[in-house]
Amino acid sequence: MNTNDTNRQKAHAMIDHIFKDLLPAQGMKERSEQLLLSHRMLEAMLDGSIALCDAGTGIGKTFAYLVAGIAVHRYRAASKLAQQPIIISTSSIALQNAVQTEYLPLLSCTLLADGQIDRPLLSVIRKGKGHYVCDERLQRRLRQVNFQKKDPAAADALHALKRTLDMDNVPHLSGYDRERVCVPQFCDCDHQDCRYKRFLKRCDADRYVFQICNHNLLLADAIHRSQGKRPIFPEHSVIIVDEAHKLPEAAREMFGMTLTAGDIQSMIHQFRAERYLLAADVLAGTMGPLLRKLTQPREETEPLDAYLRLLTIPSRSLLVIEKQVGRLLSAQGRRQLEKLRGTVSLLSSPRTNMILYTADDGDGGTMLCATVSDLTEQMRQVLWRPEHAFVLASGTLAVGDDFHRFRSQTGLMDGRRVTESVSLSPFDYKRNCLLYLPQLPPSQSSETYYDELADEIAELIRAAWGHALVLFTSYAAMSAVKDRLRERELSFPLFTLGRNAMHMTERFRQTPGAVLLATGAAWEGFDFPGDCVSLLVIPRLPFAYPDALKEKEREEYASLRQFIQNVAVPEMQIKLRQGFGRAIRTETDTCVISILDERASHGRRYYAAMREALPDMRTTSSLRAVTKFLRERKPESYFEVCA
Repeated sequence: MNTNDTNRQKAHAMIDHIFKDLLPAQGMKERSEQLLLSHRMLEAMLDGSIALCDAGTGIGKTFAYLVAGIAVHRYRAASKLAQQPIIISTSSIALQNAVQTEYLPLLSCTLLADGQIDRPLLSVIRKGKGHYVCDERLQRRLRQVNFQKKDPAAADALHALKRTLDMDNVPHLSGYDRERVCVPQFCDCDHQDCRYKRFLKRCDADRYVFQICNHNLLLADAIHRSQGKRPIFPEHSVIIVDEAHKLPEAAREMFGMTLTAGDIQSMIHQFRAERYLLAADVLAGTMGPLLRKLTQPREETEPLDAYLRLLTIPSRSLLVIEKQVGRLLSAQGRRQLEKLRGTVSLLSSPRTNMILYTADDGDGGTMLCATVSDLTEQMRQVLWRPEHAFVLASGTLAVGDDFHRFRSQTGLMDGRRVTESVSLSPFDYKRNCLLYLPQLPPSQSSETYYDELADEIAELIRAAWGHALVLFTSYAAMSAVKDRLRERELSFPLFTLGRNAMHMTERFRQTPGAVLLATGAAWEGFDFPGDCVSLLVIPRLPFAYPDALKEKEREEYASLRQFIQNVAVPEMQIKLRQGFGRAIRTETDTCVISILDERASHGRRYYAAMREALPDMRTTSSLRAVTKFLRERKPESYFEVCA
């Protein structure tokens, strides 16, 4: 046996030791599926392959890939290979912070105490330039501000930036100040004492075992490498993509252009900062109708033309502004104006190889997007480079054991490097979940549909004593039901998830017996463990609404039926699984899941697809059974909160 084989065996033995001995000593349960998953991930990392890992809720995939990554790090040291950081990409800041502040410190302390490592496992979170302070711009801003008139908390936040590079770590920082002091997209700073440049220099050193980023930054690095530009990350051989189901969405943004309300407001602010007040007023006036529309939540049923027709006048205005003041602006302002004008011009007169669509901007508003028509080819050429091993993990990469949809979206249909694995959740769904399907669900073809729907939801809320999350597929439906539920004078606090999502979800969690109506981003990313959500209601199966992206994909299939089977249904199933995951987060959670869509009724068109998407659980059509189920599983205090 050669040295590499021996070191490989030692790496696998290290995984066994951590999951069988060390972590159980810290109070963690040994899970055979988690252990097997970590071994699979390690093999992919060592072999330079691409591992697609669908991991059910409760598997513990984060620990699985971190332990595998640590084993790779030790393998490379034992094999006298260059120490390179492992890149971890996620779609949420919450998970990035959890990896750095919870998961890795526990593993580091445990392994240090056991003698498995001789130094702490260091990590760094990497973000886009807009998250960091530019020292030069900060000093300029501090000179401009009248602190006598400024809000004290915002003033303190601005001063705190002299000590803190990452603006996300400074509460109460105003959006306006943030925009004025962040590292600009086109940074030409040559200051040797620049904190941001010192930070980048530290990141390029080999001190960090893990570098943590989001999908957009990962793709930006891949694009830089493919174009021969300076990479964002230091050389690495392993890339872990958590929440990998969000990767295609991020790729559509990165391989195209986007226009948000923030882009427009930033340009207006830049004009005013450089004292081109007329240009600022003209842009604010001509962009006003579009700006107001972009700040509103995206309604999937809204036609794209409703946005595009508002670009005609702004497009002309930007041309005039550029001719008049473009050469007079600072280098940063000029580049910002050129980018905005180019984006608006493209959206106004798109090329034949581009597709236009709308998406959520991440701040409760809408953004206009233009992307290449052949995204999969772009990803094949740019991302899946042979020098990198990939582990792509999520709870919703597959439907059953079928990864076809994800592979077709990401350009991985050629499977020579690709491995697949499905790790089933250890949760006892048969005991802890009940699926309620009404015998006579509300009919969408009925003129009284929303009245019937509100009646059904109200009855379920009463049966569950509140503690409910209702996930809609459109803002219009949510609004219609909200108004009708208020008329029914329920005894339970009613919240609606709008722009200030974090604040509202926190109020919901802290209000016993409350009901939350939500849509959009609420289908994933928000967790409600415990009794907070004991009733999950899904009025309509989450089929995607037709848009330009779907129309383009529809062209690839010989018939509408084939498109529905191969695209529409799998996407619906994945989103349904994501929605289901909002309620059941721990082994002890218990919940009633209700699907009120008539198409999901027993014997109807999508009943089988719905059942395939959800874990195996008991089914009922009786509200009495719903009440009985919750009475048997909830403490008495659960039913007293609104008595």
